[in-house]
Amino acid sequence: MMTRLLIFMGVLLSLDAYLFFGLRSVFSKSKFQLYILLIYCVLAIVSYIGVYVMIQYFQERTLNATLSRNLLIGLSFSFIIFKLLFFVFLVFDDVVRVMNYCFQLFAKFLGYTPEADFEERRKFIVKLGLGIASIPFAGMLYGITKGKYNYKVKNLTLNFPNLPKAFDGFKLVQISDIHSGSFDSISDVQHGVDLINEQNADVVMFTGDLVNGDSREVLPFIDTFKQIKPQVYSVLGNHDYSDYNKWPSSDAKKENADLMDVYHKQMGFHLLKNEHVTLHKDGEEITVVGVENWGKGFKQKGDLDKALVGVDENAFKILLSHDPTHWDLKTVPHKTQVDLTLAGHTHGMQFGVEIPGFIKWSPAKFRYARWAGLYQEAKQYLYVNKGFGFLGFPGRVGMWPEITVIELKQEA
Repeated sequence: MMTRLLIFMGVLLSLDAYLFFGLRSVFSKSKFQLYILLIYCVLAIVSYIGVYVMIQYFQERTLNATLSRNLLIGLSFSFIIFKLLFFVFLVFDDVVRVMNYCFQLFAKFLGYTPEADFEERRKFIVKLGLGIASIPFAGMLYGITKGKYNYKVKNLTLNFPNLPKAFDGFKLVQISDIHSGSFDSISDVQHGVDLINEQNADVVMFTGDLVNGDSREVLPFIDTFKQIKPQVYSVLGNHDYSDYNKWPSSDAKKENADLMDVYHKQMGFHLLKNEHVTLHKDGEEITVVGVENWGKGFKQKGDLDKALVGVDENAFKILLSHDPTHWDLKTVPHKTQVDLTLAGHTHGMQFGVEIPGFIKWSPAKFRYARWAGLYQEAKQYLYVNKGFGFLGFPGRVGMWPEITVIELKQEA
């Protein structure tokens, strides 16, 4: 561990030295050179502090985040991305510099007087690279300060031929991936809960990952989440099994995992663990099915067969399943049709671009075929929510935290 850390720090120091002297060279004739170099040094020092804080966090596994810790880690991560992008342009500049030098020597050897070199053009390219690298850096700074709580309400209407008439216009809210241990502001989380209540939904569905790894992370937010007015039905995500922390004993791990059930009850969340409930309205009913986590490459405790025991084959069914890979591998091929599946897990990678009707892109697409939004296979729908919270990188850029409102309509 220590060897890898030293190698990592050595790489960062070498990168900083290379970029520092590159900046000094490019801005050698600028009156702002000193200020530019000073700003770079300050950001570099702060980023090293952020790396140290991040290492301490993973070693100590503190339960809940603080604003200062999140800002330091976020700034460190953002500045590393900035350096890597700017590094590409500086390397290109050095390659051009060497090629130009060789051209000058070769021209003189042949007795030609070469034209003026490309000094100004090279400096323009490097400055362009500095500007380009600053764009994601600025975006990530927004993401770690405002973007992570920039809740977006997304509305959609889905039509089903087998939806009971009494449930025509039934409105549900989906939230997912709370990751309460990452939050650094109860008031901002309260704003998200207020938005949920403003939707006047008939029911709320939570599709897992209440915490990062320790059930006690949710304790500061229990009073906030218990304010959600409609009944909340929930399932577990891969982070809710206490698997990602080191425990002194198996009994300690089991005790923490058992607390997950306790805290769900305290918040008023009805936790479904490979089981189902029936919702009644005006003499008609629909079924809400909840499976434990099942994901490709993750914990696979979900048992759809068990959850469907006793469910009428023709009943209208909503499935809560944390990981969207479960839909492709288990739900769609299942002999029993599930009308609507709600999932989360991907977070939209917390980074990307989404302009409705034009573009939807995130690195998440390289890992998950179904990573955000609505998908359909025959008469079955899947909706993947981008998440309410955040994990790892303490921010969001483009892939804002989402509150999904789905209105069910009876197809004429």
